[in-house]
Amino acid sequence: MPAPHLPLPPTDRVLSPLTGWTRAHWEALADRQLEALVPYATPGLAQYRLPGRGSWSGVVSDGLEGYARSFLLASFRIAGAGGEVDPRLTERYARGLTTGTDRGSGEAWPELTDCSQQMVEAASIAIGLHETRPWIWDKLDPRVQERVVDWFSGFVGGRTWDNNWRLFQVVSEQFLASVGAPYSQSDIDGGLDRIEDWYRGDGWYSDGDGRNFDYYIGWAMHLYPLLWARMAGEDDGGRAKVYRERLTQFLATYPHFFGGDGAPVHQGRSLTYRFAAAAPVWMGALADCTPLAPGLTRRLASGTARHFVERGVPDERGLLPLGWYGTFLPTTQAYSGPASPYWASKGFLGLLLPADHPVWTEREVPLPVEESDRYTALPRPGWLLHGTRHDGIVRLVNHGSDHNPLEGPAQDDPHYAKLGYSTATAPETAPRAWERTVDGHLALLAPDGMPSRRRRIHPLRCEGRVAASRHDAELPDQEGEVFPIETTSALHGPWEIRVHRVQAPAGAGVREGGYAVADAARPHAEQGPGWALARTTTGLTSAVVALHGWDEEAGIAREVAANAYGPHSATPFLTSRDHAGGASVHVTLVALSQDTVHPRALRESITCDVTDDGVHVRVRFPDGAELDL
Repeated sequence: MPAPHLPLPPTDRVLSPLTGWTRAHWEALADRQLEALVPYATPGLAQYRLPGRGSWSGVVSDGLEGYARSFLLASFRIAGAGGEVDPRLTERYARGLTTGTDRGSGEAWPELTDCSQQMVEAASIAIGLHETRPWIWDKLDPRVQERVVDWFSGFVGGRTWDNNWRLFQVVSEQFLASVGAPYSQSDIDGGLDRIEDWYRGDGWYSDGDGRNFDYYIGWAMHLYPLLWARMAGEDDGGRAKVYRERLTQFLATYPHFFGGDGAPVHQGRSLTYRFAAAAPVWMGALADCTPLAPGLTRRLASGTARHFVERGVPDERGLLPLGWYGTFLPTTQAYSGPASPYWASKGFLGLLLPADHPVWTEREVPLPVEESDRYTALPRPGWLLHGTRHDGIVRLVNHGSDHNPLEGPAQDDPHYAKLGYSTATAPETAPRAWERTVDGHLALLAPDGMPSRRRRIHPLRCEGRVAASRHDAELPDQEGEVFPIETTSALHGPWEIRVHRVQAPAGAGVREGGYAVADAARPHAEQGPGWALARTTTGLTSAVVALHGWDEEAGIAREVAANAYGPHSATPFLTSRDHAGGASVHVTLVALSQDTVHPRALRESITCDVTDDGVHVRVRFPDGAELDL
């Protein structure tokens, strides 16, 4: 059966001319997901044991995750309707609390121990209990309330991982405080103080030490402090004002991450949370601190939800599979279990806003990329966002996020190491594809063809339409010796110009890959002297064009079952063989477009001059524009 896999209300093209969606669509989507979980509940409704690959935490923890994350969705649905929902929904989650905290029930939740996965899930339960207090907590038997408090008390004085997990302890212990139970104020203050160390300015946090920039900034680092403030009320010590001001700054550019089709840029970990990308815009409206017009808030959120619904999420069973659209495990991490995708519940935060709130009643307004071409520099994460109105694609040029600690050994990850991400593509993530890492990467090649990696990224510049960074490459056959590669990206029209200043040993190869495009069918490929192109059946085209420092020979790297966007994928690439040793400069035009791309014509009409020392590069376009890089 073709998507969508759920009945939806009629669209309203007067109120929502861009998506057609209304609050009723969100309620229908929430209800379908909640109903679909019932067959997978344990007898006492304390766990939801869903089909799919288990996480490293085990089946009981995964079952708790199913309860907790879906309870978050249920709580927004219940509270947003003022309790006027099917009473079986409220009863189901109240009974789950009763059973899950009963150690003799056979379905008891694991105790809260230091750095355990159940700490994550407890935070969702705490938020859900706070938001549904009149309908669930206040009606629980006092003995059950005592058991719930006893379970949550495992947080008091406990240790979490030193990143967004600090906030799980904060909201859970604030819930304890709100119901008059013992808690540690120093735990709460310590967690909130710790995130100050990670605030980078302009509304941007890092998720822990290092350069950890991804969607966790919106759906965790901004979200939990303001959910905590809803619990703390007037006793927030003035922190809520600061959190609101920061979210205001963050949201000013956040809509630039979303394509005209509603897709968020495919970058970072935990992408299987999907709808959760909408959480910070709802939070801005809920906390009355958003700089966005109400119609833009709804257009962004509804566009994102509709994007996934129209591509089969939820699936025919009503479930959220581990992946991006369908099941695709390389998109996930080892901590992801079959219920992990239900952190998508955060994207339904808007249901807490009453039906007469302006986000539900004002007419939709376009996303930035729907109004004009956009070039947005974000110096804190080291990103350029590049949106083109004619095809609605947004590209993220990455010169700053590597998901590594500040010191010590560094690793690379396909969701952080690439030079480019977009709303229309995903990196090649299957193990064999990641091993050769062609797409979105400038690699030195050992004699056996094995590539260098891009691990720790050192930002150099990010302003206007230009960003630059350095990374130190190591060749597998020359461990311990590093070869610095400095890359500058400049945006012009629909194109990105990349200038790579490379240090390499004699005999090494150099390779540059463009975006990987994926489809249900094998992408079409073309190549010629100094250029290569891959195109899907829908017309999405990725191309690379050699402007300086490359051999005439170009190529296409094909993969199967390696990409979240489709089973067949292809990446165009350029090469330079037998490096002379020392310094070299390589200049590439990178294109990703839904429009026709003519790489041969681009190569013939764009000129590139490089000084002998490689310090100055000038690129001249057919319209007379010049870039000095």
